[in-house]
Amino acid sequence: MNFDLTEEQRAIADLAYEFAQKKVKPLRFEYDEKEEYPVQVLEEMRKVDLFGLWLPEAYGGVGGGVATLCAAIEQLARVDAAITMPVATSALGAMPILLYATDEQRSRWMPDIASGRKLAAFAITEPEAGSDATAQKTTAKADGDHYVIDGAKHYCSSGGISDLYVVFASTNPAKGARGITAFVVDKDTPGFTLGKKEKKLGIKANPTYELHFEGCRVPAANRLGGEGFGLFVLQETFDYSRPGVAAQAVGIAQGAIDETVPYLRARKQFGQSVASFQAISHRLAELAAKVEAARALTYRVARGMDSTLLPAVAAAVANKTQVRQELKKLQTARWTKESAMAKLFASDTAFETAQECINLCGGIGFMRDFPVEKFMRDAKVTQIYEGTNHIQKNEIAAHLIKEYAG
Repeated sequence: MNFDLTEEQRAIADLAYEFAQKKVKPLRFEYDEKEEYPVQVLEEMRKVDLFGLWLPEAYGGVGGGVATLCAAIEQLARVDAAITMPVATSALGAMPILLYATDEQRSRWMPDIASGRKLAAFAITEPEAGSDATAQKTTAKADGDHYVIDGAKHYCSSGGISDLYVVFASTNPAKGARGITAFVVDKDTPGFTLGKKEKKLGIKANPTYELHFEGCRVPAANRLGGEGFGLFVLQETFDYSRPGVAAQAVGIAQGAIDETVPYLRARKQFGQSVASFQAISHRLAELAAKVEAARALTYRVARGMDSTLLPAVAAAVANKTQVRQELKKLQTARWTKESAMAKLFASDTAFETAQECINLCGGIGFMRDFPVEKFMRDAKVTQIYEGTNHIQKNEIAAHLIKEYAG
């Protein structure tokens, strides 16, 4: 139930759900067990333009903005969050490019990303730089018209199947957080290799890799923003990308309910449907209300973002300027608190809902051939990536306290 989506957004949501039902659902158990990605699905995604839904029409996208992206991600995750995850991870990798790229850089990268010919990914996490993203050990040293990157990144979602990686590295370690810079690195760049593929609790079909950089020469023309601007690129990217995680979480929660309610209606105990027991039906009511609240918060934030992001993008394309420059003219405050709230509430709701659906289904809920346990495993990561929920609480509290500081 989302009465605030436009007619076009509803059509896109329906398309995404139909796609997931037809092309993804038949594969989800097989590839969860294999812990492999069915690369043939990427071509199917390209055919229905899932990668360009939110990107500007000037570069081959649909121009729908964050709310449209969320509508698609929710419906895809409602069926399977792992196989459909490249839509979300490519959007995460493309967001800093949209916000901080020059006109020339947008023209170089955006058409391929919007069409899905190239997938983008995001590489920030390191062994000593998780929640403390400023503790980067990966370095980038200027060398003529190139930078030489050395170091490693961990836990890169959609690693291996992606083509362009937004990589954060320190160009001036002495400056700490103010010495971090963002770069776009092509997968074929010499010195860039894949490391270990991780084995995970959930989203197992989506490949998560270590990335290694050894004397990796990246053109200076691939730098996003100025030297030392990486922290701003990182923070603002998460401001705009976290509603996507919230939408994924809402989809996972809804998917768990979709599987649970029909089972409880059909399952008979003590001569009556399990769903008719008041303790069961009341718990379902509570979960459904929380999912709807998470959905409402997620789309409220996404639509608010679009109210300035879409005009800023249009102005940047027309003026050949940076989107971030145009955003500064249209808004005075960032979306940090609101996007953190959406991710926090939606992801906690997703895990609670999926876990409780297992409880409500009883023994079958614990079995691998019944899909609810997979929804719980997939839900867990939404509480972790793009900033753990402890970090979201830090962000919310810091902004809240500042608002009351006078």
